[in-house]
Amino acid sequence: MSVYLIANIEIHDREEYAKYEAGFVQVFEAFEGKLLAVDEAQRVLEGDWPSTRTVVIEFPSDEEARRWYDSPAYQALAKHRFSASVGDVALVSGLG
Repeated sequence: MSVYLIANIEIHDREEYAKYEAGFVQVFEAFEGKLLAVDEAQRVLEGDWPSTRTVVIEFPSDEEARRWYDSPAYQALAKHRFSASVGDVALVSGLG
């Protein structure tokens, strides 16, 4: 069953975050994910949305999502994101 990683990110250091962006595709391509959306111009219909960036990624399974997220390559890269932003990241199960 597909799972979706949804990340709401509040970026406070664009220069440091750019280091994360520069390496993201190279690390991500080694896994079975599909980048569905990256948006910094969300149109909020209800509630508060304090994030400056929202990301949606599809993975074929929870295991593959965790294999990517927990990989040494991603965690080394994510240090730039951790120091440049704060966020909420969740895995959401698909319907099929």
